[in-house]
Amino acid sequence: MATDMMISEAGVARLKTRPQFLFARGGKSERKRSLVIQARRRKDSTTIGEGFTATKKVGNAVIRNRAKRRLRAASHQLLPLHGVPGVDYVFIARLDTATIGWQRLLDDMESALISLANQFSAGTGPT
Repeated sequence: MATDMMISEAGVARLKTRPQFLFARGGKSERKRSLVIQARRRKDSTTIGEGFTATKKVGNAVIRNRAKRRLRAASHQLLPLHGVPGVDYVFIARLDTATIGWQRLLDDMESALISLANQFSAGTGPT
């Protein structure tokens, strides 16, 4: 699975295929007002995986793309700081993602990433 990912300079790999997204769906998740993060540990890698998605419920194509761009920008700031190596993260846009204040989006993402990191370090729930 790791061969399908594009690895950046920061040790963060982009999830690109549907099976990679479905794999992360089977793990832990954190829900906030502006986003949902699903995460699951991989056995074969020390890179951090990241993927972004927005359903049609979020809005038309322009709004979905804006929401995903905002999620990408926020994750580039926060994932290297709070992401757990060897874990795939899928960031899911919600209705408020495209319009919520930038600092609120960062705060929601940071608290969700910290919560997931604590869950992975404690070893609670599914892997």
